[in-house]
Amino acid sequence: MKIDNKPWFWIPLLNFASGLPYAVIMYVSGTMYKNLGISNEDIGVYTSLLYLPWVIKPLWSPFIELHGTKRKWFVSMQLLISIAFLAVGFTIPLNGFFIMSLALFWVAAFASASNDIASDGFYLLVLPADQQSFFLGIRSTFYRLAMLAGNGLIVLFAGYLEHKYGDNTKAWSYTMIATGLLMTFITLYNFIFTPKNEVNVIESNADHHLNLSTVFVSFFKKKQIGIVLAFILVFRLGESQLLKMLSPFLLDKKGLGGMALDTESVGIIYGTLGILALMIGGILGGIAISKHGLTKWMLPMFLAMHLPILGFIGLAHFQPEELFHLHINLYFFEINSPLNLYTCITVILEQFGYGFGFTGFMMFLIHVAEGESKTAHYSLATGFMALGMMLPGMLSGFIQQFLGYQNFFIWVFIATIPGLILSRFLIFPKDFGKKSKEV
Repeated sequence: MKIDNKPWFWIPLLNFASGLPYAVIMYVSGTMYKNLGISNEDIGVYTSLLYLPWVIKPLWSPFIELHGTKRKWFVSMQLLISIAFLAVGFTIPLNGFFIMSLALFWVAAFASASNDIASDGFYLLVLPADQQSFFLGIRSTFYRLAMLAGNGLIVLFAGYLEHKYGDNTKAWSYTMIATGLLMTFITLYNFIFTPKNEVNVIESNADHHLNLSTVFVSFFKKKQIGIVLAFILVFRLGESQLLKMLSPFLLDKKGLGGMALDTESVGIIYGTLGILALMIGGILGGIAISKHGLTKWMLPMFLAMHLPILGFIGLAHFQPEELFHLHINLYFFEINSPLNLYTCITVILEQFGYGFGFTGFMMFLIHVAEGESKTAHYSLATGFMALGMMLPGMLSGFIQQFLGYQNFFIWVFIATIPGLILSRFLIFPKDFGKKSKEV
């Protein structure tokens, strides 16, 4: 049966709806808590614990796969995320906001993990296989754009409100309410524009013979599963720690080893320069794999992800001073922020490398999920990925405080090496991901 499918109308916003909640929960929350007086150690531990829903999502992914349509699941979960973000905004001015906001972020995290399961399954079922490698780059780009919209535009908006009101509590309260309203709009868009005829005859017939145990057993019987899981667990070992401490590093004072930027500057760097670099990297990554296959590009992509960490080592060591101011005046919205040229270049390289390289990693996870129960198996693979992010991230604040920023970034770079080594032992079809020449 032919599926009425216009991928450009639904893939970008559907993946934006996966990336934005993840960015807000995992990264924007850290910036918010830093500006509201929470310590690096607490930020590292408690925001890393929010990874847990993504770690254990395989436990309920078979239920989502076997009951109801993926479309009903992701629309419902996106609505729940919208409500949770709105509620966070209203709790920030209250006493005990830290515990209450964390509880609401937990609700949003479980909903976001469920949304990811359903969205990934929807993509694998609805989009023709020969288009998946190309649109994987688009998916990765818009997912990461959503994360940069969080780390960039949302943080920039919060920084603007901090300066306007001189009150961080009020600024972040309004910011989270605005984020909830934005998520509501995205949910409505996805409800209207995603395909409504979700059909996959082969997988639908197979599902009648599947149950929870067979879904899990079939995953752990896959070829090279031991090496595959080890690779998935350690590949993001360095990145998991880097991402948790980037905002504290950029915001901390020089005397503490940081770059002493204000919130607006961090938002500008990630929300403008970072977005452009990421878009270019993600699109080029998808095109490269669709033309030549994953084998040719795996190592260059993974190196592109990790080598920019050297730039942060240099920033922490030399701590260059600001070189220029960026002044923006858009009617009521005025920004005058000090920017550092070397910081900007480092972020551009890091975001380009991430957009380019992470496409290859996600393509490999699609290979791991091949066969029956694609949705559940992809969820299992990404669950192990989340576990590899959560545990090191929980320790990142303590490691940074013990080592200082310069030695911390050196350690982060060293932590990327095991994943690179294991990647050389992975076996998959040489042309996997290459777009078919057949029309």
